[in-house]
Amino acid sequence: MLRLLTAGESHGPGLTAILDGLPSGLAIDLARVDAALQRRQGGYGRGGRMKIEHDRATFTAGVRHGTTLGSPIAIHISNLDYRNWEAIMDPFGAPPDPPRKQVTAPRPGHADLAGGAKHRHADLRNVLERASARETAVRVAVGAVARQLLEAFDVQIASHVRSIGDVHVALRVPDDVPYADVTARAAANDLALLDDALYQPAVDAITAARQAGDTLGGIVEVLVIGLPPGLGSHVHWDRKLDARLAQALMSIPAVKGVEIGDAFANATLRGSAVHDPIVRDATGALRRTRNRAGGLEGGVTNGEPLVLRAAMKPLSTLMKPLDTVDLATGEPARAAVERSDVCAVPACAVVAEAMAAFVVADAWLEKFAGDTVADVRAAWERYVAEVQRWSRSS
Repeated sequence: MLRLLTAGESHGPGLTAILDGLPSGLAIDLARVDAALQRRQGGYGRGGRMKIEHDRATFTAGVRHGTTLGSPIAIHISNLDYRNWEAIMDPFGAPPDPPRKQVTAPRPGHADLAGGAKHRHADLRNVLERASARETAVRVAVGAVARQLLEAFDVQIASHVRSIGDVHVALRVPDDVPYADVTARAAANDLALLDDALYQPAVDAITAARQAGDTLGGIVEVLVIGLPPGLGSHVHWDRKLDARLAQALMSIPAVKGVEIGDAFANATLRGSAVHDPIVRDATGALRRTRNRAGGLEGGVTNGEPLVLRAAMKPLSTLMKPLDTVDLATGEPARAAVERSDVCAVPACAVVAEAMAAFVVADAWLEKFAGDTVADVRAAWERYVAEVQRWSRSS
C-alpha cells in the first residue's frame, strides 16, 4: 500500500523522499517531523557534520494546509554542508581541476570497493556519497509521518539503546521499565539508555574509542504497542510481517543483525521455555502470559507488543584507518578517511523506529484499506469488534 523512494547524496544539494499511498485526511504535525530529525542528530559520539546540519523537512507535495491529500507526498531536506562541497558535487558543473576529494583507497567494511566494482567507478566518492547514512535523515522524516498515521489509531512506538560497545543495559521492558515510560526514560540522556547509571561508562567507552581513532557499535530496541492481531500474513513468504520488518531494519547502514522478541536467546532454550502460553484474561479475551515471540507468530501480529532489535556494527570510517589497496596506483595503502562519527547507535535507534513505523503503517493500510482516514478508521473499528467477538466466543 505504501511506496517509498529516496534520492540524494551525502554532500549533494539535499535529500528527497516520495511517499505514496497515504490516505487523505491525515493531519500532519510538521513540528513533530522536525523533532524526529533533531533526535536523529543527537547523541554523544557524533561527528562534526552534525554541527553543520540543522535538519528541517520541507513538504513540497501531497499536503495542503497541514492535511494529506491522498496524492504522493514529497519531502525535501537541504544539506547545509553542500555550500562547502558545491564545486565537487555540482550535478552539472565541470569537475575541479586539479581533482579534489577523490577517493581511491576503499574503506574495509564500507560499500566503497563493492560498489566501485559494481559500477566500475574510478572515484569511489560516486559510491560512498549515496551509501552514506546521511540518507537516513529523509527516512526519519517519512517515519515521522507514518507514525502520525498509526497514532491516529492509538498505536504507540518507542525506542531505546540496549548496548554500546561492551556496556549493556540489563533492564528489560516491561519487566523493569513499563512500556509507557520508555520514551521518557530514553530521553533522559543523550545516549537513549534506560539505565542512567550506565551513561558515564558508555561515554567513557566512546571517548576511549575516539582517542584510539576507533568506533563503537551497539544494539537498539524498538517497541510498537497497541497493534491488533492479524497484521501481515502467514500465507506468502514476502507478506510475512516479520520478514518485512527484518528487511527494513537491515537496510539501515551498519545494521548487520535483526531479531524479533528474544530470538537469539530462544535459540539456546527448549520450546517449553520459549513459546508463550495462551490464557483468557478477565474480559474473556485470549492473551499470552509472556512475550518471548515479540508480538509476531507465523508472520502475523498476535496482539502483544511488537519487539524488534537491531545490531549495529562499529562504523567503518576510522581515524586510524585499516590497510587497503589504492585503486589508482595498485599499491598497498591506508583506507580513506571521511568525516564521521565515533558512535551513532542512538541515531540508529531513531532510524529503526522510523523504519518500523513505515512497515507497520504499510501493513496497517494493507489490512484496513481506504482512500480516506475515515475509511481506514471504519474498517479498523469493524475488524477489532469482530476479532473481540471471535476471541470471546472461541
